[in-house]
Amino acid sequence: MRKIKGGATQMRQIIDERTGGTVRPPCGAEPHGATMRIAAHVTVLHEGDPARRIMEVVDGAVMLTKLLPDGRRQVVELLGPGDVFGLAHADAYACSAETLTPATINTHERGALERDPVLAARLLRRFEAQLCVMHSHALVLGRMSALERVAFFLLRLMPDGMVGTTLHLSMTRQEIADFLGLTLETVSRAFSELKRRGLVVLQRADEVRIQDRGSMRRLAGAA
Repeated sequence: MRKIKGGATQMRQIIDERTGGTVRPPCGAEPHGATMRIAAHVTVLHEGDPARRIMEVVDGAVMLTKLLPDGRRQVVELLGPGDVFGLAHADAYACSAETLTPATINTHERGALERDPVLAARLLRRFEAQLCVMHSHALVLGRMSALERVAFFLLRLMPDGMVGTTLHLSMTRQEIADFLGLTLETVSRAFSELKRRGLVVLQRADEVRIQDRGSMRRLAGAA
């Protein structure tokens, strides 16, 4: 995977290579950095690199990851439109970030937050909302069985009111396992068990059709 680093000019050059160009900032957007169109499966930030920017997802999906000393990876959060990332610890990025799908991302230089209190307040509100989601995910990891975790994960991807429609998964089974704190084999068994119970139809590796949302919610403790 290719890493995006350096100044704004270098970042734009890399995006041009991968996607054919940058996206102009939408009307009214804060002119604090570039607005970029990035291909899927590109590493945008690396854990431990100097933290120079806050990034904001305009469209697409991004996952945040951390590595354990033994090389194992944990997917710590999934981000979508409106979400922000680039939190720092001791002036270094706390997580790596990788696009799961083609994504449009706004970048904000950290110094802009001091100069623009309106921007800083807006990003803070978004970070607060994301923190609440991460608290829910901690509950999933700490208290739910493997089957309950996979059911909860699928429900999280399912828009409200959508019944009997196919979900297109942008994550591999291994990435799902890394997000749910499970092994690849356990995730595969959980999908098979959901299929056996008639709750889902596994159309392809990246396509799942939820047949019984009510039973899925009860299984995940979300009813």
